[in-house]
Amino acid sequence: MFNTVLLNTRERRRDLGMLKSIGMTPRQVIAMTVSSVAALGAVGGIIGAPLGMLAHRIVVPLTGRGTGLDLPDSLLRVWSWPTVVLLALSGSVIAALGAYLPSRGAARAPVAEVLRTE
Repeated sequence: MFNTVLLNTRERRRDLGMLKSIGMTPRQVIAMTVSSVAALGAVGGIIGAPLGMLAHRIVVPLTGRGTGLDLPDSLLRVWSWPTVVLLALSGSVIAALGAYLPSRGAARAPVAEVLRTE
């Protein structure tokens, strides 16, 4: 996650430099970057948690059959709603934490240097 955000922030340096040149504060740059990445993380968590549950429902019985074991039902019913909600929201939290350092670096970059190097 950190690497993806770092690359995305570096690609958007010129845009962030332009926004800073017209008055955006460093705190606003950080908030904009972190919130946009957190939204993507939330979408990923909302999509990823049910897909992970589906993969678990398919893979665990296949693994049991492949080894010749009859797995108990308790190995398939491991998900509770609070756990699923926590997993879905964790995508957003992980994304926001991973975005903080690159966004802080982008907020501290001097405007003239950013616009000159592009």
